[in-house]
Amino acid sequence: MQLRLELFVEAPERSLDFYRRVLGFEIQGPANANYTLLTNGDAVIAINRQTVLSSDHPLRIETGERVGLGVEIVFSVNDIEDSYRAAKASGWPLSDLALQPWGLSDFRLIDPDGYYIRVTSRHTR
Repeated sequence: MQLRLELFVEAPERSLDFYRRVLGFEIQGPANANYTLLTNGDAVIAINRQTVLSSDHPLRIETGERVGLGVEIVFSVNDIEDSYRAAKASGWPLSDLALQPWGLSDFRLIDPDGYYIRVTSRHTR
């Protein structure tokens, strides 16, 4: 089994820039305004325009509602310090790199649409 996240976003171009520039994802296949597939190692994310959802779709949100409420997207990386440096260099707001009480190092950030992301590694600093 493989997991692929389908994120429905307000402005796909903004999300594509974020996932590519901040987290190092690459576009796979054709990219268009309604659907673009991104990969980084084994991580797969599809960026979809929110408006492609029918008005009665359960993922359709109303203006002002928080997307991703109750969901934490976690990316496990081999080199947390390298990932942190790259994300920090992008200028995107993110937490400090921290060693957690459970023994993992991580940093956290929020994507342009409000999805909560934790980047973590079993390799401590």
